[in-house]
Amino acid sequence: MISNKLNTSSRVILFCCAILLVLVLYVPMWRIELNAPQYPEGLGLSIYANKLGGDVAIINGLNHYIGMKTLHEKDFIEFIALPYCILFFSIFAMLAALIARKKLLYTLLLFFILFGIIAMADFWHWEYNYGHDLNPDAAIKVPGMSYQPPLIGYKQLLNFGAYSIPDIGGWIFIFVGIALLGLSIWAFKNYSTVTPFKKTINKNVLSWMFLITYLFSCNPIPSEIKIGKDACFYCKMTVSDNRFGVVLVNEKGKKYIFDDTQCFTSFLHKLENRNIKIGAIYFTNFVGSHLLVNANDASIVTSAKLHGPMNGTFAAFTVKDSALNYISINAGRIVTLNELLQ
Repeated sequence: MISNKLNTSSRVILFCCAILLVLVLYVPMWRIELNAPQYPEGLGLSIYANKLGGDVAIINGLNHYIGMKTLHEKDFIEFIALPYCILFFSIFAMLAALIARKKLLYTLLLFFILFGIIAMADFWHWEYNYGHDLNPDAAIKVPGMSYQPPLIGYKQLLNFGAYSIPDIGGWIFIFVGIALLGLSIWAFKNYSTVTPFKKTINKNVLSWMFLITYLFSCNPIPSEIKIGKDACFYCKMTVSDNRFGVVLVNEKGKKYIFDDTQCFTSFLHKLENRNIKIGAIYFTNFVGSHLLVNANDASIVTSAKLHGPMNGTFAAFTVKDSALNYISINAGRIVTLNELLQ
């Protein structure tokens, strides 16, 4: 017997995808990092669904010297359309989960792929226009009148190294796309609806276990430490510089925010805290928009030139080349997490 209905596991995953797409509205989707000798700490541009974040003012000032148009949110129609597109896909995924028809899943996947292609083409076109439409009367003449950042990856632009990579929202989109493709392949291959009762129960149990685990893991920490609002758990001071922040999450999900690695390690070294079971550790990215990055994915630098709020000498970088660039200018070395914790 052939069925056009989606199974419970597929519906649960579609439901999770719908929730994740809503989260994209509140986190940066893409980021561009710029590193140069005169900016050892780097500059970052974060692109959200409806706004720009990071060092926009400084980047606009630099753009003026090379004749590039300044960046203004009102000039981008994408910031008006994109939130509605994201909500459309979230609602579509929710309906596909509720109605549970395979044709809806296939249609959703097709639209999602087309949207991804159009979005990346539009992003490339935006970069091309801004990178090639330079003012010939600018103070600095760019060879070939071209200063286009890379669509993805690394590119040398005069004395700046530019990195263009997905941010939290971008990775969510990639994950949802992979999930929709996997579900579509599974639905296409899974023709039979005759399933032993015990197997059905086991599948449903696994589905709900997946849902519970996934929902708890979707938002274990905030995306950033907020200056002037968050306070250090150890020294109790309000965070005034979020370049050195650390977030510790224990196995039960409790979060401890620190304004400096010095406070973080001092907290762990206290006798009464040595039995804390660590679930995860996050550092703020020293450059760019200073979003949190998992310690396992960060490049940690120690240098005498680093001066945290509590005299810490450690900083974390999302991109290893950014860490190496900092070391080449300021001296220092990359250390492991275990070295930092000692």
